[in-house]
Amino acid sequence: MKKIMQLRRWIFAIKNYELGSSFALALFLSPIALAVRPLQAQTLTTLYQFSGGDGAAPQGDLYRDKTGNLYGTTPNGGDGSGTIFEISATGVFSVLLRFSGTDGSTPNAGVLLASGGLYGTTYSGGAAGDGEVFKWKAGRLTVLYNFSGPDGAHPTAALIRDSAGNLYGTTFSGGTAPCSCGTIFKLDSSGNETVLYSFTGGADGRSPAGRLLRDAAGNLYGTASSGGIANCSGGCGTVFKLSPTGVFTVLYSFTGGADGGQPLAGLVRNGAGNLYGTASSGGTTTGNPCTDNGGCGVVFKVSKTGAETVLYTFTGDPDGSTPMADLLRDKAGNLYGTTQFGGIGFGTVFGISASGAYSTLWTFQKGTDGALPLAGLVRDTTGNLYGTASNGGNQFEQGVVFELTP
Repeated sequence: MKKIMQLRRWIFAIKNYELGSSFALALFLSPIALAVRPLQAQTLTTLYQFSGGDGAAPQGDLYRDKTGNLYGTTPNGGDGSGTIFEISATGVFSVLLRFSGTDGSTPNAGVLLASGGLYGTTYSGGAAGDGEVFKWKAGRLTVLYNFSGPDGAHPTAALIRDSAGNLYGTTFSGGTAPCSCGTIFKLDSSGNETVLYSFTGGADGRSPAGRLLRDAAGNLYGTASSGGIANCSGGCGTVFKLSPTGVFTVLYSFTGGADGGQPLAGLVRNGAGNLYGTASSGGTTTGNPCTDNGGCGVVFKVSKTGAETVLYTFTGDPDGSTPMADLLRDKAGNLYGTTQFGGIGFGTVFGISASGAYSTLWTFQKGTDGALPLAGLVRDTTGNLYGTASNGGNQFEQGVVFELTP
């Protein structure tokens, strides 16, 4: 329980929600100089700077369609409850929707484009105040489902969709009482919700925060941000698998040591079935500024048999610290991601090649380039990376959308 409360203290609350409504950690890490050089020079272009009425503090992953349009959300701004936005392939920014609270509030996650509509979740608002699943299409918002507690509450992750039109996701809390430790849910095309799994807060984990991954056989994979083995003072999180028949398996339980702890992001998978992700804390702490916070975080791999390998341990400066976003994996096996802190204190974009070589691709300055990225990246066919930073930008410092060009 102590470890769970520590995690919740780390997460600051947009709009004053206490148990982690946004996943922006209220930490400041003092950097030290270490010799890590980027493998390739990068150029960052700021595509848009938020000012409040158009949105604020973007933290969900962008969605990029085949024609180059970008879609995303902000949990703040608009009329006060967040927005859905679009940046066209020609660079034109549009607010598609300003949430009002009754139709949802605080969309922390990104959106999914399917069947001509955008699907997503809000952390709060809706009929019971526990968040919702929504669809936006042709200027109209439809609430597909309102959470109310036992069926889940406060979703923070983006949705995934199968070929039949079923949506899958996680909620950070809610589920079986008295734990309210979060759920894995399915929503069919008629709006019927099924709780596929309710976390207990024990060895299985607690408070899943990242997006699910679904394989061709229908197995779901994900992470729980806390819970797991008991010797981690409340649990440092797990990597799990849920079969189509409802069999739940803990593939790996973090210890909070060199292997990492408290994964807040989802997973990516290669053709051999290996899973890749980030843990926001843990890692080797000797000689880096993150000792008091349990480490700067790691990038990890978990094999089909549950063996974990740490691919990279963050050190703070100049490589970054506190990775909180999903990894992006390209066809060559290279991994890309962001860290919320580190660099000079305002976060980084990084790459890890298929051979394991680490590169700091960009260090945020808290100028027009932004600061404190909480979201993952998307990539176009020419290798350009797109993402958001939750802070920085113009004089309003409400965050940016950026493009990073090799």
